[in-house]
Amino acid sequence: MSSDNKQPEEPADGGPEQLALIRETVGRAKVPKAKPRTWRGAALAKELPVARVMVNKGVLHLDQYFDYAVPEELDADAQPGVRVRVRFGAGAHRVRDGRREGGGLIDGFLIERRAESDYAGALAALAYVVSPEPVLSPEMLALARAVADRYAGSLADVLQLAVPPRNGRAEAKPSPEPLSPPAAPEAATWRRYGRGVAFLEALASGGAPRAVWTALPGPQWSDELARAVAATLASGRGALVVVPDGRRAARVDAALTALLGEGRHAVLTAESGPEKRYRQWLAVRRGSVRAVVGTRAAMFAPVQDLGLVAIWDDGDSSHSDENAPFPHVREVLELRAAHDSCGFLLGSTSCTVEAAQLVASGWALPLIADREQVRSATPLVRTVGDGELARDEAARAARLPSLAWQTVRAGLKSGPVLVQVPRRGYVPRLACERCRTPARCRHCSGPLEAPGAGDLTCGWCGRGAPHWHCVACGSTKLRAQIVGARRTAEELGRAFPAVQVRTSGRDHVLDTVPGRPALVVSTPGAEPVADGGYAAALLLDGWAMLGRPDLRAGEDALRRWIDAASLVRGQGEGGTVVIVAEPTLRPVQALVRWDPVGHAQRELAERAELGFPPVSRMAAVTGKAEAIAAFVATAALPDDAEVLGPVPVPAADPGRPRRPGDPPVGEVWERVLLRVPPGSGAALAAALKTAQAARMARGGSEPVRIRIDPPDIG
Repeated sequence: MSSDNKQPEEPADGGPEQLALIRETVGRAKVPKAKPRTWRGAALAKELPVARVMVNKGVLHLDQYFDYAVPEELDADAQPGVRVRVRFGAGAHRVRDGRREGGGLIDGFLIERRAESDYAGALAALAYVVSPEPVLSPEMLALARAVADRYAGSLADVLQLAVPPRNGRAEAKPSPEPLSPPAAPEAATWRRYGRGVAFLEALASGGAPRAVWTALPGPQWSDELARAVAATLASGRGALVVVPDGRRAARVDAALTALLGEGRHAVLTAESGPEKRYRQWLAVRRGSVRAVVGTRAAMFAPVQDLGLVAIWDDGDSSHSDENAPFPHVREVLELRAAHDSCGFLLGSTSCTVEAAQLVASGWALPLIADREQVRSATPLVRTVGDGELARDEAARAARLPSLAWQTVRAGLKSGPVLVQVPRRGYVPRLACERCRTPARCRHCSGPLEAPGAGDLTCGWCGRGAPHWHCVACGSTKLRAQIVGARRTAEELGRAFPAVQVRTSGRDHVLDTVPGRPALVVSTPGAEPVADGGYAAALLLDGWAMLGRPDLRAGEDALRRWIDAASLVRGQGEGGTVVIVAEPTLRPVQALVRWDPVGHAQRELAERAELGFPPVSRMAAVTGKAEAIAAFVATAALPDDAEVLGPVPVPAADPGRPRRPGDPPVGEVWERVLLRVPPGSGAALAAALKTAQAARMARGGSEPVRIRIDPPDIG
């Protein structure tokens, strides 16, 4: 047997006494013991022994810095910007040996080191430094504070959005060495816009131009964004681009890689995963990468020496964060442009009212193409109104007018055809075929719907209704009030049996489709890009988008129509778009003329007359009637503030997922809108923040939700 396999021998005489002696010796040895988290009796740092910390408590009445003692052993790592853990919540009476003790451990950021504290009592000590990596710069702290003040929120909540969670493996890996600035790019398709070349030259020379860019239809927008980033990098500065979703981030990523090669930009999206995303974020923070492309959370990306911030499609709802304090990417990038004195680019194929206001106020200049360029790049748009539908036998039989059938047939000869349907599912809403009474569930009175062929279920409780009959006339036959994307795809498949039919929607979103003939049925926002562009497009059920009881219904409908029509070939290549909507309506006419800027300008003028955003600033206060009444009564609102409401908040449908801001099931909430004229927005936000902090400090049990500049005001 080898020595490793030998059995231990029995101890000789006196063995137990020897073991006891060893234990006694070890017990008397002066072995360093682990410090308790209070660091009781530990020496403090010789210089700057006080750490000012922002604790991760998102409640407004604790939106302040707290001072902690810095033990000498943490002196080297406890630098401004690092993550720390501290004990929070101990009372002033729990003091031992000059150190406050107790409380629960909580995360925080070390803001600064100081020689003395403003607090006269005993300080608790830093528990430990989570990581010596500085993740919060003074510039990012100033931006987070500005965002918190604008949206009546807490700094801790904004920092949770701005700084991603730590990943130890990503942090341990070094970032690559930064590359030298590239050469200024060619203007290429930017020449199609009146000030396009001058805009790129200003970025390349170190300037800070601000522009609202109405992009021409087609796939060139991603390359044009990439060239704006490349021009900024050529000046030795950094650039940030925020897009609504991962699909569009991938297009800009591909365009940047093709233009500049690998290693010059980072992609910050949720699809990357926590480790890769944090590694990319650290590369940006450390200065290894000077350009960022990402989705909403990337608006806080710590790009060094920022020269350009850009947002694509600012009207997309994905740009509005659903976490407190609900910042919007456009407003945050405007703050960054002002704080960092850098360039600003707002781009879209459409134009929001907020973008029109930036131009009208002179804060930004327009980047638009002349009418000749617009006519050559856009498809032919034709309309089908209610009168024509009533006279059309094909429309009455199959919901699609004859013009639409003809357009589909002609388009399929040369390529794919896009069909945009506002509703997903099969038949989302049903009614009695004989008397048109809406079909309701006999258990909860919810609306019946057909998620698939042959199925009939309640949209609220989810129960089946196999033996439904009309309570008004007794009929057992149903008709569709609203036809969904799946039913439309089925109808088109029967009409064109030799053509492939593909669907793209929330459950399965296609990114691209080949350029061969096919029918692509999509819900708004999920339209895939076709190789070479679509030969034609049908925009169905325009009334479904225009009929929403919301201030932005027309603007959103036009934006979604233009987004879909921008994927169609130009009129010179035979591209045609048919929209099924009343042709006299303003958004429909704007689509026919391809004039999103004119539509936004008219909307802005009307809102100015009525005092609606974005001309005014507005806040929504939501909660139970008694709670919001007491809150508004105690808030020191500006003298020029108007109180609109309260009005009931629509309850969430039973059985449906509860969205952020919806009242709990069974509770009735109300909403008050507070409106102030331009110049009083900061005072309104400060008053609401102060009132909310005071209410929470008193222990208010009923929730009151505040949202500055709500995206939907009805």
